Amino acid sequence: MPSSDKILRLVMPQWQGGNNSNYHFGAQLLSCIAPDAVGPEVTIAIKAPDGVPLAVRDGIVGKTELLTQLAAAQAALVKHAPEAVVVLGGDCLVDLAPFAYLNQLYNGDLAILWIDAHPDVMTAGQFAHAHAHVMGLLLGHGDSEFLQAVSRKFSPSNVMFAGLGATNAYETDFLAQSGIAKASPDELAETSAPVLDWLRGCGARHVAIHFDLDVLSPGAYNFILFNDPDARADAFDGITVGTMKLPQIVRLITDVSGIAEVVGLGITEHLPWDAIQLRRTLTQLPLFRPNPGASGDSSKP
Repeated sequence: MPSSDKILRLVMPQWQGGNNSNYHFGAQLLSCIAPDAVGPEVTIAIKAPDGVPLAVRDGIVGKTELLTQLAAAQAALVKHAPEAVVVLGGDCLVDLAPFAYLNQLYNGDLAILWIDAHPDVMTAGQFAHAHAHVMGLLLGHGDSEFLQAVSRKFSPSNVMFAGLGATNAYETDFLAQSGIAKASPDELAETSAPVLDWLRGCGARHVAIHFDLDVLSPGAYNFILFNDPDARADAFDGITVGTMKLPQIVRLITDVSGIAEVVGLGITEHLPWDAIQLRRTLTQLPLFRPNPGASGDSSKP
């Protein structure tokens, strides 16, 4: 395990990748409730949502902002030169810079365990929100400007999807053509064996783990996208919903750490709806918002 000063915590309240302003506060709150950092911590400065719609460039919503934030994350990684990275997001795209950095650092001796209900392998041709592109980018597929961050692409044999649900036509074809290993929630409900067998077979001594909270069951946990109290009744029609439970995730990651060194851990898409609603309420109360009639001059009566 790397020494404490070589474990960087990267807090990245990025919301533009999913075009969902709630990811900003979700990441901030996640950084508060997470255990204390054991090494240096960097928070990437990201403009808070202001209600102004994001521009679309090259078919990607918020591309300009996302590239700026990607560069900031890369700069933090270069400055601290960590041997391991914890990422607290934010949408799934936050794992692009750190996982690409780690693959370069370990000279390709790195596997990715992608714990997610979705594979995130689409491009702008299928979906305009870049948080669904990140794993495809790490494999070398997607927008050329984002791909500049991936100096060494991952081999499909070094990637596995865990907790993956039903996929759309593009994703299904992509996975079939690439031959990437995958395991459904049912296959992992009682055992980690499918993942451990893959990890032993690929031979990587290091592993980076992406944990998208939407792999979890929204019936068991409030902080999942699909529990949005303001969403339209049909907002999530056709979108795969996670079914896993936290003890299963803990068991899986613990088992993985027994046979490979975990050097990356990204936690993404935290949406604590109760806290979000309370925060919105507080902003409407006196003394929590500026008085538009105040001059700001304390010398006046």
